[in-house]
Amino acid sequence: MQQLNFPEYRFRFKSSENKVSIFDRIRKKFVVLTPEEWVRQHTIHYLIESKKYPESLINVEKTIKVNKLNKRYDIIIFHPDGSINLIVECKSHTVKVTQDVFDQIARYNLVLDADYLMITNGLSHYYCQMDYDHQCYTFLKDIPDYKK
Repeated sequence: MQQLNFPEYRFRFKSSENKVSIFDRIRKKFVVLTPEEWVRQHTIHYLIESKKYPESLINVEKTIKVNKLNKRYDIIIFHPDGSINLIVECKSHTVKVTQDVFDQIARYNLVLDADYLMITNGLSHYYCQMDYDHQCYTFLKDIPDYKK
């Protein structure tokens, strides 16, 4: 798999029926290893190991309704009170992060109301803090570490 712009992490793999799978520590199961899943798993490890977010507050690949359509977000981190701290949109390393990707996560955030947004293709990472009073977002160098 492609070397990504994350620290190096240890992963569990298995191979069956000519497909390689990677263990997702949040979903507690092996999932087929696609280029996007490779980015997603690195992001999960980054959030847990580098930014210290508790696994119990992380949710992966769930369906939400956006404009009456079913959509799937990649990663959400909740606050302990159940409100949403962070939405992460993961793309394959072969996908350029364009305005369309920002529009996609912005549509999800119309429903989710997160404090922070993160977009990554594993090579480039973008972090934003939402400002609901002024209906805009501010780019950050990184997302904040978890604070209890």
